[in-house]
Amino acid sequence: GHSSSVRAVAVTADGKRVISGSYDKTVKVWNLETGEEIATFSGDSDFLSCAVTLNGLTIVAGDAGGMVHFLKWENPGA
Repeated sequence: GHSSSVRAVAVTADGKRVISGSYDKTVKVWNLETGEEIATFSGDSDFLSCAVTLNGLTIVAGDAGGMVHFLKWENPGA
């Protein structure tokens, strides 16, 4: 699903979703069971790190430009 190398991966505590950050300047959320892409966030720089809160509602991602992004998950049931 990414157009360049994946640099960071995080799995939600419930094991249902995985978050990936890539050199293609995107963070993607995936359904771990089906492999389906659920959501994509685009930034201005390559993403080098990502994490997800224990409740799975907030994604934190760091980019090569030094920015830290806090992404609120609006549809946790997806």
